[in-house]
Amino acid sequence: MTLREIISTALLFLLYLILQILLVRNLVLFDYAFCFLYIACILLLPNEIGLTWLLLIAFVTGILVDTFYNTLGMHAAASVLMAYCRPLIVRSQIDVPGLETRIEFSLRELGAGAFFRYVLILALIHHTALFFIEASSLTLLIPTLIRVAASTLFTTVSIVLIQFFTRN
Repeated sequence: MTLREIISTALLFLLYLILQILLVRNLVLFDYAFCFLYIACILLLPNEIGLTWLLLIAFVTGILVDTFYNTLGMHAAASVLMAYCRPLIVRSQIDVPGLETRIEFSLRELGAGAFFRYVLILALIHHTALFFIEASSLTLLIPTLIRVAASTLFTTVSIVLIQFFTRN
């Protein structure tokens, strides 16, 4: 990565975190659908980042969100799980020639279908882990599954819309 790309990625990272902490934190639909825009920080990182750095970035991102949400590591755990699964999802879901080299995870680069599928699957992994850690038992299985589904859809649509309106 060039210095310009690193600075651009860092600024985008900060923007998504600030949006999550200040604005999106209070955005809840019907007490079931929560928007976790901060996962875009991890999803939009370039493919050339190694797994160790990806996991470290996911952990730091999750801890920062946990600090402001007062959730004691739940977001960090879910973010690290999502980051760990990301290379597998990329290899199995995205059919782009030259994937081994350089790819930018954006709506423009991947196309609408592949980008939506990529975000949806990883958001589902993140939200499933997050809400089942929060529930800490299976007694509230149905409400937890509804939260997972509604929040995954809400987060995915939000990230895709932001990509759609900010693409060059």
